[in-house]
Amino acid sequence: MTPESKARQIIDQKLAAASWVVQDMKQINLGAASGVAVREYPTDTGPADYLLFFDRQPVGVIEAKRDEAGENLTAHETQTERYASAKLKWRKDSTPLRFLYESTGQIVHFTDGGDPRPRAREVFSFFQPQTLAAWVAQPNTLRARLAEQMPPLPTQNLRDCQISAVTGLEKSLAMAKPRALIHMATGAGKTFTAITSVYRLLKFGGAKRILFLVDTRNLGKQAHQEFMAYSPPDDGRKFTELYNVQRLSSSRIDPHAQVCICTIQRMYSILSGEEIDESAEDISAGEVPQSGAGKLVRYNPAVPIEEFDFIIIDECHRSIYNLWKQVLDYFDAFLIGLTATPDNRTYGFFNGNVVAEYSYEQSVVDGVNVMYDVYEIETEVTRAGAELKATEWVDHRERQTRAKRWAEIEEDTAYTGKELDRSVVNPDQIRQVIRAMKAAVETTIYPQRKEVPKTLIFAKTDSHADDIIQTVREVYGEGNAFCKKVTYKADEDPDTILSNFRNEYYPRIAVTVDMIATGTDVKPLEVLLFMRDVRSRGYYEQMKGRGVRSLDGESLKKVSNSADGAKTHFVLIDAVGVEKSLKTESRPLEKKPGVSLDGLLKGVAIGSRDDDTVLSLGSRLVRLAKQLDDKALARIKQTAGGFALNDLARGLVQAVDPDRIAADALDAAKAAGITRNANTLTTDELDAARQQRVASACKPFDDPKLRDLIESARREHEQLIDHVNPDQVTFSGYSALAESQAQATVQAFADYLATHRNEIAALDFFYQQPYRRRALTFAMIEELHDALARPPLMLTTERLWSAYARVQASKIGGADVRRQLTDLVALVRFALGMDDELRPFADSVDKRFQAWIFRHNAQRATAFSDEQTQWLRLIKDHIATSCSISREDFDYAQLASKGGLQKAWNVFGEQLDGLLEEMNEELVA
Repeated sequence: MTPESKARQIIDQKLAAASWVVQDMKQINLGAASGVAVREYPTDTGPADYLLFFDRQPVGVIEAKRDEAGENLTAHETQTERYASAKLKWRKDSTPLRFLYESTGQIVHFTDGGDPRPRAREVFSFFQPQTLAAWVAQPNTLRARLAEQMPPLPTQNLRDCQISAVTGLEKSLAMAKPRALIHMATGAGKTFTAITSVYRLLKFGGAKRILFLVDTRNLGKQAHQEFMAYSPPDDGRKFTELYNVQRLSSSRIDPHAQVCICTIQRMYSILSGEEIDESAEDISAGEVPQSGAGKLVRYNPAVPIEEFDFIIIDECHRSIYNLWKQVLDYFDAFLIGLTATPDNRTYGFFNGNVVAEYSYEQSVVDGVNVMYDVYEIETEVTRAGAELKATEWVDHRERQTRAKRWAEIEEDTAYTGKELDRSVVNPDQIRQVIRAMKAAVETTIYPQRKEVPKTLIFAKTDSHADDIIQTVREVYGEGNAFCKKVTYKADEDPDTILSNFRNEYYPRIAVTVDMIATGTDVKPLEVLLFMRDVRSRGYYEQMKGRGVRSLDGESLKKVSNSADGAKTHFVLIDAVGVEKSLKTESRPLEKKPGVSLDGLLKGVAIGSRDDDTVLSLGSRLVRLAKQLDDKALARIKQTAGGFALNDLARGLVQAVDPDRIAADALDAAKAAGITRNANTLTTDELDAARQQRVASACKPFDDPKLRDLIESARREHEQLIDHVNPDQVTFSGYSALAESQAQATVQAFADYLATHRNEIAALDFFYQQPYRRRALTFAMIEELHDALARPPLMLTTERLWSAYARVQASKIGGADVRRQLTDLVALVRFALGMDDELRPFADSVDKRFQAWIFRHNAQRATAFSDEQTQWLRLIKDHIATSCSISREDFDYAQLASKGGLQKAWNVFGEQLDGLLEEMNEELVA
């Protein structure tokens, strides 16, 4: 068979799969079907390779080429155009044909002559006849509508970054750019922006159907909720009242749905013909090892390549590569990526077409997100590990059942900090970290709070999460409601726990492994504790993103009543060195040592069979075989059809052994009668031998029962509980990053005082000292505080005090309690150099009061009486909280309850006004 014949054979198969009836010219029968493809149809410039008819009318032409022409297929576009414009034999209509294809069978290029600027694009296969007929019936094409019919964007209720994203995307689409990336910081409203675009593309762009692609079911559920809540600016109805939205939970796409929400795992399953394990949809696509030869996507006539006009890919930084990329290559659709953390691969995939870029730094400046500080906790065991000596008696605990037995250790067992909570659990290490966190939050981070700020803890495993939860409840002396686990494996409904964490008082602390690392909005979060390290920079940024969401004061007080205003920042507590560890541009689970055994098993079952994955699974099973008891090994052998776990592991390791692969290739060549030696084997021969070996070694893992049994056995393996080595905190304090941020805060405050000295009354009061004295009022302090607290400075009294505490700790005095607004007086005095020590304003008032009353008693013939002294202390306390006192202030509760102004007049007589004026001057200035 010639190369041309092979190409045409593949083209025939693809046409037939797309519902075209393929005929030779000699047997032409245009009545055989609606869509007929006729080979070698005669024209006045020679026979066209294929002429496409719909309902007996010619609509398109295919120029067929051999495979070798694939690298130069664009050079044949002129030939295709010539046939499309030629006069067809037996046809009077000379209108050029609209739909043009060039194809080698392997590659298909398509041009729609109805587009404003017709441009060839590569497609997975041929369009179905009904699709071409529908396009012919439309007055203009999708690309024409995008270029000519999109009206101006209504900007009400949209942030500037959202306006920029929608307009940038529509400009890109008008230029028919096939891929576009929207980079928006976490919290900036990516999904809302996307839905705004979806609405406009459906209403004004005439899109038939749009795919909203996610990589976990949880994100799909959230997206569906946002579609249901969305109200367009030009219609009073909800989005779902105007358009049908389907959240795909099977392989059938509702023909009436204009929006389809689906995980990329499910769509891959639909297109590859493989049954999906629904639990795989709970794991981010980026956490399944994907490299290597996966199972190929095949043409599916029920879901043709033209099924969607647009695909919006949520969290695209982790779901567009390797195995999953086949889904995106399959559809003839515009691709729109959404992410807060793009990397170089992301930019490359979207051809560098970034239509909107809104960074975290910009979002903080705009008040969309808040900044963060880093607080570090280090313990001895975290840093250096520990050692358990042989003959020590410790608990041995099964992972899954958590059943314990008390037994001796058979041999000396040293462990590192990285092995904590995996092979060894040191309860005191967890306890020390939680204690240090509690102390830091109560005394340094949020000392003014009466309740624990909403806190999220990232754990390594579900078992680790349970250990943390028990320790948190113990250290805080709280009950079950106080701290909850939020993971996919939680017994309680995770959505309910998450909703309560977001909106209710309890839980105050949540512990997670996998569920709310990315894509979940919990705005009241003010503390993130990392008790697991992360090697992926993108994943780390996503995890930090859980804390960046801004929140107004009223909403924050609903769940944290003692909050004194809007959320201005959050604190990242680093207990594992996550801020300092080397980050890569890939997700940690793409590094094989970090992939779970379950992930490796599912990976090879799905089709990820590169050397690293196969070897990692083999070595993991070798280790597991040494750890399991005879009963567990027997169950695995029976389920695996007589293959022992060691045999399965050995088969995997040997499957990618280059020497064995070469030997198999030589045997295959010999059987085919070809003389070969190892040096003359071709790449194709070696690849074929490798694929055969790997397929054979991986075949047992296609059985989900075996995979589940192996994973269950792993979970049942025991952990050592180290009660022998107590732990201690070696460092607890703000990181160097926080120090530099504090320095910047202090400098910004000093610069503001110098720049605005003549604009604000309170500053004028201080700058004029000692040349002019006048009463400092509480209103002046409020004016100054409001000016400082507004963007871009956002310098609240609490934040300023914390900054000074970090950079000038030796000069900070007084109790570390909730800061009062009047403490701004102390901050100003310290910044201006009027005081050598930064003390709470109330402490300074107390000190000055003691000196003042001592001086008065020494100078008076008769010292103040006890009653007078008690009244003077009440007046002093009022000045400490209000900066001054006048007659009108005696109506306030604390003074009024003692008899008010009338009683004070009776106690002091005509001296009262003079004493008030003197105390205002002496105690404040």
